[in-house]
Amino acid sequence: MTVTPERSFVPAQSSPQVLRPAAPAATSLRQVEELTGARPAGSGADLDNVQVTGIEQRSNAVQPGDLFAGLAGAHAHGARFARDAVERGAVAVLTDPAGAELIGEIGVPVLVHDAPRAILGELSSALYGDPSRKLRIVGITGTSGKTTTSYLVEAGLAAAGLRTALIGTIETRIGGVRVPSALTTPEAPQLHAMFALMVERDVDAVVMEVSSHALALGRVDGVHFTVGAFTNLSQDHLDFHSDFEDYFAAKRRLFIPDGPDSAGSARPSVAAQRSVVCVDDEWGERLAAEIAADIAADRDGSRLRTVAIRGGVQADWRADGITAGPGGTQEFIAMGPGVNVDVRLRLPGTYNIANGLLAVAVCVAAGVEAEAAAVALGDVDVPGRMQRVDEGQEFLAVVDYAHKPAAIESVVATLRTWLAEQGEGRLAVVVGAGGDRDTAKRPLMGAAAARGSDLAIITDDNPRSEDPAAIRAAVLAGAEQVPEAERGEVREVGDRAAAIKAAVAWAEPGDVLLIAGKGHETGQEISGVKHPFDDREVLAAALSEKTRDLTHS
Repeated sequence: MTVTPERSFVPAQSSPQVLRPAAPAATSLRQVEELTGARPAGSGADLDNVQVTGIEQRSNAVQPGDLFAGLAGAHAHGARFARDAVERGAVAVLTDPAGAELIGEIGVPVLVHDAPRAILGELSSALYGDPSRKLRIVGITGTSGKTTTSYLVEAGLAAAGLRTALIGTIETRIGGVRVPSALTTPEAPQLHAMFALMVERDVDAVVMEVSSHALALGRVDGVHFTVGAFTNLSQDHLDFHSDFEDYFAAKRRLFIPDGPDSAGSARPSVAAQRSVVCVDDEWGERLAAEIAADIAADRDGSRLRTVAIRGGVQADWRADGITAGPGGTQEFIAMGPGVNVDVRLRLPGTYNIANGLLAVAVCVAAGVEAEAAAVALGDVDVPGRMQRVDEGQEFLAVVDYAHKPAAIESVVATLRTWLAEQGEGRLAVVVGAGGDRDTAKRPLMGAAAARGSDLAIITDDNPRSEDPAAIRAAVLAGAEQVPEAERGEVREVGDRAAAIKAAVAWAEPGDVLLIAGKGHETGQEISGVKHPFDDREVLAAALSEKTRDLTHS
């Protein structure tokens, strides 16, 4: 039995998210053997008469007819859960030699491959009928701007009459139905199953964020990208990647065939057919140069387009006539090969001009008329990205997902510019850093928040398993290293709700409050437990209380 689309869109609370096609094709285990080169463990396995209708590496998400992939993990080998998978209906198991030893006799055929994770993406694609070949898939990668650019591109494609889907940090959306995302990029079995469901649902184009983890760990293996887009690269995820070169190498796999994974192993290419690269930073310039060298035979240049808003940088796409409008709106002219269109954005900040220009260029690369795409961008709001919270207060209060040094710098600079245009007002920033993540960026985040602000409140983000006070100390140290002439007051308030309330109490008419770091998130993880917490709701409550008190005073 397979999961119907209706059920898959509202998964049981006790089960992981499962999005499957309603009518998956059946593939014999013999075909799986031939596709992968895996070999049966033992003898006498009836590979010809065992039919596989899906693939899953999570034992508690297995559906009857699945091939269970028992993979080696960081803490345990997935083969330990093979019996649970078989009890749930798995008809066969794919694992490595160590996993086969753990499994022993299990009552279903066991296929053994020396590196099953390396073939998981291609196999998942094949089992679901190579669905990504039937869709226009746009993959967007980079440190910052992936989510905003994804929303803009999806709106542009939809405006051109395409039926769209979105896969990203905030949500997965298929035909207007929203499903919260656990990962920026799902694992390969779930990803290809979703593509198959999208094909069933007559989706034409998919816009997806592609994280460096996904590229390094093979989550997008087997995906046929129509367009790959690059936003920028700055410090993040160095708890996972050994250094910037390793981080860059992972991103590179979306654009250049046979790029290595984080361990230096070659896997089947995921390189996009066409690339659109923002060259406003050195990493974008380097990536564009390497792509250009790889596609030197590309005579008309259509396989690579570059985008830039920084002066003095040569690019195929430029933004001209940038003007700021009321309430943080912006307008510019997107100028590209044979294109000159007016663009309006509801999103403030120079970096959003870059995101908007990139979005137009990506839509064109995906086969959409620039004029149709550009009009749609003006109606896009992105949850948790410079999101205004208004409870009738006489100052601007925004929530933003900025949780990296460069992102915080950009948002602070944007709000400082807005204040300068108003001619008065102060800026407060509430910020913390996540636990169990890149520790080197913590003092840099503190410095970015303090430099240029009139009040920086250092608080908790998601401490996870770490001591919250130790995280705050690192962020605070960075803030206090900023010369006093370049910053204002710095406070430490551990409780995030109290920190937000303190910033609201501090604010006066004409000021700006920035609550940074968590954006759209609706929980706060402390000591391994996720507690309900939404910056937008907490901020709204504090603003309402202040507005009410002022009204009654």
